Amino acid sequence: MTGFVVQGHICICICYYLKFNVPFYLLKTSGRSSQCLVNGISLFEGAVWSPEPCSVCQCKDGAASCRTIPCPARASPTLKSVASKPSPTSVGKTSSKNRLTGNGKPPVGTEVLEVKPKKNKMVIITPAKEPPSNVPKKQVKKNQEVIVSLDPGKPPKTPVIPTGPWFMRPIYFEHDDHDDDDYLEDDSDSDDDDDDNRSIPVFRSAVRPVAVERRVIPPTFKPAIPRAQPAFALPTRKSVILPTGRPLPAPSGRPVDRGIGRPVISTSVHMESLPAGCLLSESLIACGNTRLTQMPIIKDAGVRSLFLADNKISKIPSHALAGLPNLEWLDLSKNKLDDFSLGPDVFRNLTKLRRLNLDGNNFTKVPALPPSLVELKINDNKLSGLTPHSFQGLSQLLTLELEDNYFHDGNVSPLAFKPLRRLIYLRLDDNKFRAIPSGLPASVQELHLSDNKIEVVHSGLLNKTTNLRVLNLSHNRIREDRIHPRAWIHLKLEYLDLSHNKLVHVPSFLPVGLRQLILHHNQIERIPGYVFGHLRPGLDSLQLSYNRLREDGINEVSFLGLYNSLTELLLDHNQLRSIPRGILQLKNLQHLRLNHNYISYITMNSLCDTTAREDSLLVSVHLEYNLIDRRLIPPTAFSCIKTYQSVLLRPQRYEEQHE
Repeated sequence: MTGFVVQGHICICICYYLKFNVPFYLLKTSGRSSQCLVNGISLFEGAVWSPEPCSVCQCKDGAASCRTIPCPARASPTLKSVASKPSPTSVGKTSSKNRLTGNGKPPVGTEVLEVKPKKNKMVIITPAKEPPSNVPKKQVKKNQEVIVSLDPGKPPKTPVIPTGPWFMRPIYFEHDDHDDDDYLEDDSDSDDDDDDNRSIPVFRSAVRPVAVERRVIPPTFKPAIPRAQPAFALPTRKSVILPTGRPLPAPSGRPVDRGIGRPVISTSVHMESLPAGCLLSESLIACGNTRLTQMPIIKDAGVRSLFLADNKISKIPSHALAGLPNLEWLDLSKNKLDDFSLGPDVFRNLTKLRRLNLDGNNFTKVPALPPSLVELKINDNKLSGLTPHSFQGLSQLLTLELEDNYFHDGNVSPLAFKPLRRLIYLRLDDNKFRAIPSGLPASVQELHLSDNKIEVVHSGLLNKTTNLRVLNLSHNRIREDRIHPRAWIHLKLEYLDLSHNKLVHVPSFLPVGLRQLILHHNQIERIPGYVFGHLRPGLDSLQLSYNRLREDGINEVSFLGLYNSLTELLLDHNQLRSIPRGILQLKNLQHLRLNHNYISYITMNSLCDTTAREDSLLVSVHLEYNLIDRRLIPPTAFSCIKTYQSVLLRPQRYEEQHE
């Protein structure tokens, strides 16, 4: 078959060869002339041409016979062309590029003329190989694997084609528009090829799944496609996130390739030791909430942090952590561990372990621990007692959290905390203590005992805790008459939380250096005079919200000792009917909350001293949800406040009712 052009139309002439290789047109000239004259050109008998789209003409008996033909509705191909004289090294790349472009169907033939008004260029297309007929289709389908992008939801920019297997079948992903991977495209045709909507075939390979490997990617260069890249399957759950860095520990002793490339995941088993969804970095392995039921066996001296929280691990063999000699941080919270789950000395062999989290398990006693620990968390377990040997050898421990267990006054030995000579932070919230436990280390600086059943604060229990700075006794049953006068007056406390108790008066004999006193959600009706008079330098914050304070429960000397120190005073949600006396003397006050009371009027000198020349330091005054008639407020009531926006008066209670 040959072709030629007649005035812009493609004409096709079919030449028949007879027995003696005599051309058809030679036979015709021997007899009567049957040529057709078309646009000044003579065409032989049987010639076929197309003068217009969807029409065809034929020369028959010296006359042109034309007829219309059906046209299929499909876009004409626009094949990208390569350079007219490719170098020898680019021949292999050309055929590879042509396999990855096209309309999704295997091309037929070896040469195709590109139809464009500008240039005629030839492009060589090689058909995809077909699988041997003796391979069952079910087996092929089962072993198929595809390449997965590191970023979930995005197609891979550069398809990776595994080499070696004999069978390849293209599947189609959305084509990316980036120019950095179109290294075979001629720049001169970039504005003429509108093939952005076409798909790129990525070949599936019938390769047996291999173990996971992670390859180091240079930070400033795009990774080159390796010569042989193992394929991996699309995960059924979240993809494994493998940041760059040191390769993953080789499971079952298999070697891990450190070549350049992207991490891959096997089809049948994403990893032999770690499931999909794990975060990996240079010194971190995090497999939180990945449905682990067994402790993974990992051998990697570079791992320093291992997070296995929120799984279903119920057993940790003795050798499970032997391959992590440099482990410093281990998180096993929210699993199914108990006293029988741990192998002998499974933690003690971790000589460099510093932080251990066992929250949310079922331990009834403290397991054997390494002496290197500085932080231990066993919250939300079933610990039912502490003996003198519970923390034996933990002299380096700084933080200990034992919240939400079964501790009470009878099952905690006074010698239990004796080995903890450097302990700074101790949390015993949400237990069943009726008094502050005795025998606390002298080094403790922060003690939390909220959500217990403490009713009394005895004298002498805190005598040895001379470094205590923060004490939280909220959500207990403490009354001011059950606090011994010498319970904490000698302490160096700076923060005391007695909220959510049963206090009726502000307690006396407070620690001398106290800076923040939290008393909200009590039943306080009165602030006794001179109760803060001995404080040096005085409170910085006083919180009395949600109590039963009335104006007669606060007198002029109730805030004595706080005149030059108090910056925050919270009196909201009480029963005040006027602004309390003594507030005018608080020279450093910046935040005042009097909202949600029953204040109905504001006197002339209740907040501002009209005789003073200096402005007040108040930056926020909350007076909303009271009974104040704004029209009756004296003009100079807020004259000492720098900006009127600092005073909140809307809405009032009666306005809320009308609305």
